[in-house]
Amino acid sequence: MSKEIRTLALISQGGLDAYIRTSNTYPMLTAEEEQELAERLHYHGDLSAAKQLILSHLRFVTHVARNYSGYGLPQADLIQEGNIGLMKAVRRFNPAIGVRLVSFAVHWIKAEIHEYVLRNWRIVKVATTKAQRKLFFNLRKSKQRLGWFNQDEVEMVAKELGVSKKDVHEMESRMSAQDMTFDLSPDDDTRDGQLVAPVLYLQDRNSDFAGDVEEDNWDNHAVDKLSFALEKLDERSQHIIRARWLNDDNKATLQELANQYGVSAERVRQLEKNAMKKLRLAIEA
Repeated sequence: MSKEIRTLALISQGGLDAYIRTSNTYPMLTAEEEQELAERLHYHGDLSAAKQLILSHLRFVTHVARNYSGYGLPQADLIQEGNIGLMKAVRRFNPAIGVRLVSFAVHWIKAEIHEYVLRNWRIVKVATTKAQRKLFFNLRKSKQRLGWFNQDEVEMVAKELGVSKKDVHEMESRMSAQDMTFDLSPDDDTRDGQLVAPVLYLQDRNSDFAGDVEEDNWDNHAVDKLSFALEKLDERSQHIIRARWLNDDNKATLQELANQYGVSAERVRQLEKNAMKKLRLAIEA
């Protein structure tokens, strides 16, 4: 999207109230208006349509961001992260899927806010895996309701969230921990005259942080290119590739797809081969 659209939803310093008032002035779209704008963007790359779609949903982002106000993070920052998710959703929204944009965008909005919360709530990350992140946010909701956990409450939360009691105790401990300075002064942190600041013993000389970041960035870049290339295929080719290669639960056979489309299995194989060739060329470009 253009630089103009990316700056639409940014909140100036100290201007949160004015931003909210302004975002509420943009009219909500009817289903027909939204469909027309989405088609203009999706099929013709009309950035003015993207602008209208984004502006009409800014108030929804503010509504979602309010649910994360208990983390002690600036509300303006939460909203801006949610707006990034909204813009990503608008970019990827396909009007042919038959759902409203708000239903599609809510997952992208929450994902960006979740990432921001986890990056900033503690210096040392409290949740690094998908399962831990789910437990973190659900445990926050439970603690607001229950306060500090006793044994019965731990068992209830573990049963409710489908995790072990050990997982609940560990996450509660992480959430209750306080950040500490990494490089302490001798006056603050001495033990028998010896410094014990974390900087002295936490270094891992065997790690290749730069290489890991580069590899992760490359993987994300490859995924983005694949998603973009896949969107350029016709609907049938997209479905064949997804059913044959991207469905982790139950990959379809050539014959199953042939029966679905009323063609031969050989024809499906040819369509799959042509689609894979187009994807490969797009990714290597």
